Amino acid sequence: MQAFLEQTLFSLGQHNITLGQMIAAVGLALLLSALYWLLAVRLFPLLAGRLEIAPEERRRARRILGLLLILLGAWGGLAVFRLDQQLIETTNEESINLYISTFLQALIIWQFARLLDFIISRLLITNYYKSRQEEPMELDRYQTDTRGKTNRTVQYAVYILAMLFIVNAFEIDWAFYTYTPSGAEDGQTRSLTVSNLLNAGFILVMARLASWVAIQLILSQYYRNKKINVGSQYAINQLLQYFVYIIAILMALEALGFTLTLIWGGAAALLVGIGLGLQETFKDLFSGVILLFERRVEVGDVVEVDGLVGTVRRIGVRTSLMETRDNITVIVPNSRLIVQHFVNWSHNDNKARFYVGVGVAYGSDTALVKKLLLEVARGNADILRYPPPFVRFKDFGASSLDFELHFWSHEFIGIEDVKSELRFAIDQAFREHGVTIPFPQRDVWIKGGQ
Repeated sequence: MQAFLEQTLFSLGQHNITLGQMIAAVGLALLLSALYWLLAVRLFPLLAGRLEIAPEERRRARRILGLLLILLGAWGGLAVFRLDQQLIETTNEESINLYISTFLQALIIWQFARLLDFIISRLLITNYYKSRQEEPMELDRYQTDTRGKTNRTVQYAVYILAMLFIVNAFEIDWAFYTYTPSGAEDGQTRSLTVSNLLNAGFILVMARLASWVAIQLILSQYYRNKKINVGSQYAINQLLQYFVYIIAILMALEALGFTLTLIWGGAAALLVGIGLGLQETFKDLFSGVILLFERRVEVGDVVEVDGLVGTVRRIGVRTSLMETRDNITVIVPNSRLIVQHFVNWSHNDNKARFYVGVGVAYGSDTALVKKLLLEVARGNADILRYPPPFVRFKDFGASSLDFELHFWSHEFIGIEDVKSELRFAIDQAFREHGVTIPFPQRDVWIKGGQ
């Protein structure tokens, strides 16, 4: 049998093609064709129809898969027919050995990275965001994690990993510079290489991807089950991201070849000088961490700072963003929300009490005035029925009897519009029932004269 398979069919240059090699090549071609038919013709249309993938995306996926299988077939053909040759021959032992199969392996790795990027970013993440859009989520434009950022993160991770494989396959892990760390024993040297940079970048990208997985896939389900408000969600997410990024930065520095003990020792004196020069900045940084832990201000709270009323949209590391009633974003240093006085209207409850003042002429029926004010309040949809509104007879003014209509409402930002509607309704009700709203007046008595 072995002699039968070793029969030479024809010669290709200096290489003899045997019957066994032809059978293996045909079997490999049939296997790859069957694999393409199974994936591209049978399985992928079912998956694409379920996920509602556009036709151009389907064609792109088939092209990527077809090119990958062709490259695999070419690489396997080189191995079967033993046609792999070294492209560059040198006498230097340290030179790179470049073969035809080396380039094919690099192309296969890159094509596989494209396919993996399509599967993760185009199918899994896109389908995840589509399912999230069907659920009512209490998010705003400052918190919503966009699909594009997540897809780019996946692409960075996949292609950096592919480049690491290519660097190892081509043996091109060049060193940018070599140094000897202080205190190193026996003159041990370290080098900053291409793989060091790629490993550091891969760690940072994976940290971002890990934080997304933890927040979107794990914590989001916990938030929905426990009905945690948006402010608490944002605080937990920010703290988790800070923790993950700090660990990732330390690991990236280690991957670059730096010794952390030396970094901390050298940075201690530098941080003292920086801290003296940037006291306000560091105060804002630590205030931001305190805000996230203490949660005296949360995302979505309505606060009043220096006479400006707005909704907290984001709590950053150093500053917070507050959106005012006029849709203007105000940047507030975090230290002002810790040290200085400010009002948080929605800290303990989502409703607050407001009032509208009005004066009527002396001699008016005060019972009728009270009745009309309560009827106006009950007719407004933005005023809560419980606690019920009430009328306070404030004072006997110089020109009028002064009343206050007190009410409760959830409309913190739009409360001035609610008050305006109440004033219109009060003026109309008083006109219909003959209640006069006086203007300021004063009697002048002149004594003496002819």
